Amino acid sequence: MYMRLFLDKQPANIKKTLRKGKKTKQLLQEIQPGNIALITHEDMDEIAALGLIESGVHTVINASETMSGTYPAGGARLLLEANIPLLEIEAYYFDLVTDGANVFISSTHIQCPSLSIPYKKFDEVKYRECLQRSQKNLKRSLASFIDNTLQYAQKEKEVVLEDWDIPEIKVQMNKKHVVIVTRGSGYKEDLNAIRNYIHDEKPVLIGVDGGADALLSCGFQPHIIIGDMDSISDDALRSNAEIIVHAYVNGTSPGLIRTRQLGLNAHVLKSIGTSEDAAMMLAYEKGAEWIVTLGSHTHMIDFLEKGRKGMASTLLVRMKIGNKLIDAKGVGMLYQRSMKWINVATVIGAGMLPLAALALIHPAFKQIISTFSIVVK
Repeated sequence: MYMRLFLDKQPANIKKTLRKGKKTKQLLQEIQPGNIALITHEDMDEIAALGLIESGVHTVINASETMSGTYPAGGARLLLEANIPLLEIEAYYFDLVTDGANVFISSTHIQCPSLSIPYKKFDEVKYRECLQRSQKNLKRSLASFIDNTLQYAQKEKEVVLEDWDIPEIKVQMNKKHVVIVTRGSGYKEDLNAIRNYIHDEKPVLIGVDGGADALLSCGFQPHIIIGDMDSISDDALRSNAEIIVHAYVNGTSPGLIRTRQLGLNAHVLKSIGTSEDAAMMLAYEKGAEWIVTLGSHTHMIDFLEKGRKGMASTLLVRMKIGNKLIDAKGVGMLYQRSMKWINVATVIGAGMLPLAALALIHPAFKQIISTFSIVVK
């Protein structure tokens, strides 16, 4: 059952400017309302779809499978509900189309200068077929995800347990509340839900990549920006926040190139895992009293949509700092101006539920828990 009807907007006889990008999140920084977006995004996630919708694109052309059927990716549903035509073409056409070209879409083909590309429309019928197939594959995908997570958790646990080389920064977090904002599902609603808490408690605000733009769009000034710098606007980077570039453990840091091009100073933090993990460890190592996460990725679909086949580093980081970790949804439901913070302790560990589930499923998890319980004490 669907809450809305798909209106089935027809793409025929459209002539528009086409903009293309291999990474949807980078294309979103350049595309204009009314453009046709050409992407190559297998299993399009909800955040990418929301970005395309908010940018005002007229039509989306995908040179990949919008839903492969491996798991129930949510992006296609949002585009259909938004009445945005979604067309699929063969992958090899992507490189043949010129960015910025004016293209004409007929009922069967996309007409580019000296090029005619057949397409298949991704409609409600196709969506239902893909959704049914992905639901059948979900159990197998979950099993593979768990095995991958535990395999890498065994390899990476020593890295998480040892002291991290945290850069010296100006922003003080010792004994303070810290809110870490990632541009994940429902981030705007969650930010608005904890608006009173932010106003009263004045926590340190950390934007993870596009999370900094999320903070600014809701009227908040980020104190720290951390990430790969691949999905954040130039305006956010210039917002006077302290910048920390997330680097790989081997020291390579693509994000540092961008900050230098903008003439901005940045610290470098080498770590395994995602930029969210790095932000949590930064707050933990700097002595934060509470770490509130908002829009963070916590379950299998979240991680598969990010192109990650497991969540080893996230599992380990949350195990290490779990006694200080709070989910923003819990804060939004419980926070009142007169409440005492001891009451919020009831929502600590909301993000730890997946770990409990893993403990029941896989015996190797007990060994990891045993290691942490000894060392972290």
